[in-house]
Amino acid sequence: MNVRIDKWLWAVRIFKTRSDAAEACKKNKVLINGVIAKPSKEIKTGDVLIVHRPPVDYVYRVTGLIENRQPAKNVPLYVENITPQENLALLDTQKSTIFVARDRGTGRPTKKDRRDIDQFSDDLFDDDEQ
Repeated sequence: MNVRIDKWLWAVRIFKTRSDAAEACKKNKVLINGVIAKPSKEIKTGDVLIVHRPPVDYVYRVTGLIENRQPAKNVPLYVENITPQENLALLDTQKSTIFVARDRGTGRPTKKDRRDIDQFSDDLFDDDEQ
């Protein structure tokens, strides 16, 4: 059985749609055994795939061939994620730098803070006119 790479990537839920998988192949973001893959490239059991999805390069081993989308619980029958742990650590690093805890009153003013500032400004300028 021969399966196209774009169809397989979609079937094992690496990409949400088949067109997303094909687009990634066209943009040289998918490698099969170290060689750039076109969407129509056929894969076989044992192939090693590298999928570049910033900031991580995911590495998968094909353990089974499938053309139809499978339930998430069946995916481990067809793919093995062999991505090195250091690559996955990049995800944790990025998550920790995106969300920063902010104390109330620091940074941009809240809606209530903005109203208070506007009220203070209005009161201040009203006093100057008199």
